[in-house]
Amino acid sequence: MIWICFAIFLGACFAAGSTGGLFPPGAWYRDLRKPRWTPPNWLFPVAWSMLYLCMAAAGARVAVSADNALAMALWSLQIALNGLWTPVFFGLRRMRLGLGVLCALWLSVAATCAALWQVDWIAGVLFLPYLGWVSVAAALNFSVLRLNPDQAEGSTAGPA
Repeated sequence: MIWICFAIFLGACFAAGSTGGLFPPGAWYRDLRKPRWTPPNWLFPVAWSMLYLCMAAAGARVAVSADNALAMALWSLQIALNGLWTPVFFGLRRMRLGLGVLCALWLSVAATCAALWQVDWIAGVLFLPYLGWVSVAAALNFSVLRLNPDQAEGSTAGPA
């Protein structure tokens, strides 16, 4: 049963992640000013693939456990917010709104981590790298917004 749950959670993760293919960064993002500490482009798909595996494993572990309602509700919220950021930031080119989505995502990931931990501490630990990565993503979003104030509200939105 846990493998079926894992496959379902992994499907949810990759559905959220598929927005990256629908709204790729493109020339608009490449041409923005970014901080020196911006991770290299190749790291993003590698990191997200590993994170999605951990997220799916955490969800599957808790899905088959008792008293999991809050953890599962929060898991659902965080994956919805996860899937929302890319269309907002890259699709609409709304950096400020993207930062708002990332702040909500960070809060939901932290709450999910805590709720998972209450049910299964291993599941909680599996969410810690995700919380770290979302922290980096929020700092990067904030820095790009600060370095490109003229681009903050999607004033140049159009086809990628």
